[in-house]
Amino acid sequence: MEAINIFNHGLFFPSGRLTARKETNLIVLHHTGGAAGEDMTVAEIDAAHRRLGWAGVGYHYLIRKSGAVEAGRPAFAVGAHAEGGNRESLGIALDGNFCEEAPTAAQIESCAMLLAIVAASFGVPTDGGHIVGHRDLDATACPGDALYTEIPEIVGKARWYLEQ
Repeated sequence: MEAINIFNHGLFFPSGRLTARKETNLIVLHHTGGAAGEDMTVAEIDAAHRRLGWAGVGYHYLIRKSGAVEAGRPAFAVGAHAEGGNRESLGIALDGNFCEEAPTAAQIESCAMLLAIVAASFGVPTDGGHIVGHRDLDATACPGDALYTEIPEIVGKARWYLEQ
């Protein structure tokens, strides 16, 4: 597994297109939902989201199949990842379609480490009421059954990392 290395890939967000989030109460987990086996970069997702007319990538972080973490939308900004919950949440997407495949062990571990960092940084409790799957907020299959069933374990690992 690659070490967590959060980097942005030089994404540019036009002035005035992002709004600062006033509070952070939730961390929302997603899958990218593309074709099974696909491993997209944050730059590719950024381009796709811009084609939708968005200011850029809607997720704050992306976890690749290798476990590498890529930064997307700046962490201070309102995301575009969970309608109705964007103003109070950070969005973390894991590469893959977890309706058709399982997340990698490296993704699970990196997700737990990233959750510990983000939760501590923003004062979000590490529990099932504050770290949720996209489907907990909207009528969607996201983050797919294979990731959704792992959320309690990921949250438990995040708590363990926080205690170390």
